[in-house]
Amino acid sequence: MRNYVKPLWVTGAVVVVLVLVAVIWMAVNRSAPADSGAGPASVVREDSRVLDRGGEEAVTVVEFLDFECEACGAAYPYVEQLRADYAGRITYVVRYFPLPGHVNSTNAALAAEAAGQQGAFEEMYHALFQSQADWGEAGESRADVFRTFAEDLGLDMTEYDRAVADPDTLARVQADFADGRALGVSGTPTFFVNDKQLTELTQWSDVTDAIDAELAP
Repeated sequence: MRNYVKPLWVTGAVVVVLVLVAVIWMAVNRSAPADSGAGPASVVREDSRVLDRGGEEAVTVVEFLDFECEACGAAYPYVEQLRADYAGRITYVVRYFPLPGHVNSTNAALAAEAAGQQGAFEEMYHALFQSQADWGEAGESRADVFRTFAEDLGLDMTEYDRAVADPDTLARVQADFADGRALGVSGTPTFFVNDKQLTELTQWSDVTDAIDAELAP
């Protein structure tokens, strides 16, 4: 068994930075997903979900996230601001890292991946984070809630249900998790900037500073 930590992100009332003020220890109560067998770990893979694609000189920002993680939910508005502020200058990539112990983290990732197969990954991404307070930390499956989101997005529900139940969709989520473990990811959110993990992240400006450094001539 392995322990994972989840950073707790807290926003200040009058500041524009995101501060990491505590960590919560989580005991893993089930085994981590097995290695996907997809080869050496990569920060970005060809099938990784891309929210924004910048130009040839763009900096690649990768977030390993858990849709049920409160810290990821707290970071979400800052990520959206980052995407707006650096539009065209960054490529923003999302990778799944469902933390053991979160009942619906894998369910949410499956919903996002199933939506992505119909070209609606970003729409589901927003729906999951914007509603996290309503379903997060539930002690039972909320897959039915995620299915309602898919209906609201106008997805083909036969295809959505097929994708959610498809072992290949689960394998896709587990492949991201396996890559994250191999790369040293131990909590969420974890950010990489041009393949460099931000290991000493204490405020949101650490992310923008790392991007600015990569963009500097």
